[in-house]
Amino acid sequence: MQKRNERSSLTKASRDCDPSPDKRAVRIVDFRQDDHGDWVAVLSCGHTQHVRHRPPWQNRPWVLDPEQRQARLGSLFPCGWCAMDRSHDEFKEA
Repeated sequence: MQKRNERSSLTKASRDCDPSPDKRAVRIVDFRQDDHGDWVAVLSCGHTQHVRHRPPWQNRPWVLDPEQRQARLGSLFPCGWCAMDRSHDEFKEA
């Protein structure tokens, strides 16, 4: 199986950036759809994360329902980029 290196989509960190003390869980501040229609969570740390529902590997049926997505706003979400302690500057395109 080949490893896929996907370029992440980053947004500028907001003033209300509130990563947890261990820098792994932040809050969901918004949702948007990418060019393919997949849902993306916008996180308070400034990073973004796809939140696909593709069972059995990605089981998030709540992402398909607007009311359930709305209910997730403000909830904690583990940010993989923050867990790796990556800064936003590392992902600037040349």
